[in-house]
Amino acid sequence: MTVYVDDAIHRFGRMLMCHMWADTEEELLAMADRIEVARKWIQGHPTLSHGKHREASWVHFDIAKGKRELALQAGAIATDRYGPVEHTARLDIASGDPARVERGKTMLARVAAIREQNATQPTPQGSLL
Repeated sequence: MTVYVDDAIHRFGRMLMCHMWADTEEELLAMADRIEVARKWIQGHPTLSHGKHREASWVHFDIAKGKRELALQAGAIATDRYGPVEHTARLDIASGDPARVERGKTMLARVAAIREQNATQPTPQGSLL
């Protein structure tokens, strides 16, 4: 099972949230069930997501830090805050659509450059691409 959780921190009320996604929908839903995250919170899914959450740019869950720890204990792979960008870029490349392939390659190059820069000079947690 390849499920990922990032180290991003987003506030939702009093909770601190991060992202959880997977290589396949089945893997994502299996992990959500395993760590007891209600499926109704899925985002970016064309049929399972509700309201504005259906419009997310990729299929994922926002999960609380405690659920992140459970996911890691269950075998999820920890990534940095650029993991979701890297994931969606790889989806673009795999699509075969020339415009999406080019966009995906550009995003992977940006992520690599940012990670290299951060290795010598870290940026604040809240910065964006």
